[in-house]
Amino acid sequence: MSSGPAGRGDQDHAGRGERSPVRRRRALWLTGVASVALLLVLGVLDRRLQQTGGPGIIPFEVAGDLPRARGILADWGAAGRDTARLSLGLDFAFLGAYGAFLALAATASRDMALRRGWHRLAAARGLVVALPVGAAALDALENICLLMIIGAHGGETAPRLAAIFAIGKFALLGGTLAYMLAVLVRAATSAHRPSGPAG
Repeated sequence: MSSGPAGRGDQDHAGRGERSPVRRRRALWLTGVASVALLLVLGVLDRRLQQTGGPGIIPFEVAGDLPRARGILADWGAAGRDTARLSLGLDFAFLGAYGAFLALAATASRDMALRRGWHRLAAARGLVVALPVGAAALDALENICLLMIIGAHGGETAPRLAAIFAIGKFALLGGTLAYMLAVLVRAATSAHRPSGPAG
């Protein structure tokens, strides 16, 4: 009897396989839209910080020592420090959104490399997913340190750690984007490469 449990199991497995790319595309859209929306809000808040006469949030992230961090806080003033707190609070949502989006996008890029037999690009496997997840984790640790600095906690250690976490975050994000770009370039060059004789 071909319609037994084994047959139903194969059909269920095939159905899950067909739904998986759809779910991934939906998740990519949702996390991508959320990332862009939050980035726009954070951009507005960053302009507010610069309107105080001080720098934006990134120089604060990489200040690296307490005197420099305190100088930025003084330039911002009380209103600027409140804006920085709000920006860092929203950044927790942003890092969750971009971390998920980049992990999904990197996974899709890796799967393309596997399907097309691009062995060097496919060899990265789980590493390409770990990079954006690690970046988001470092971003969260960085935010905690920055909030401690604004609250006059953490002493000399908090600015130093914040800078280390920020540099690590940017490095991992750069690695993620470089991998996806390499896959896209390989796909583009393969699409324009003339095919050999059949057979």
